[in-house]
Amino acid sequence: QVQLVESGGGLVQAGGSLRLSCAASRSFFSIRNLGWYRQAPGKQRELVAAITSDGSTNYVDSVKGRFTISKDNARNTLYLQMNSLKPEDTGVYYCYAEESPSYRYWGQGTQVTVSS
Repeated sequence: QVQLVESGGGLVQAGGSLRLSCAASRSFFSIRNLGWYRQAPGKQRELVAAITSDGSTNYVDSVKGRFTISKDNARNTLYLQMNSLKPEDTGVYYCYAEESPSYRYWGQGTQVTVSS
């Protein structure tokens, strides 16, 4: 089991930046993948960014060049640095940790609101 707690969301103007954090209750040692999803009002949850145990990353096209996913294994913490934010980035952001396809753990979500 892994408990995940997100923080860092808030209200920001378009063009601004936020850094989301996701603190895990234990080591990432057995975790294959970590990532962030977001859900905008009335829309399906979408994968924003992911990072594997060896540090490989991938991003949804809409955030490439603006968002950076990273992890600190010593602090058991996942990050999402979000720059040049747009109103369409608004939503609830959820982090996840995956040990296997059958074992994926989720945080409670943090709200990000970008005003125009």
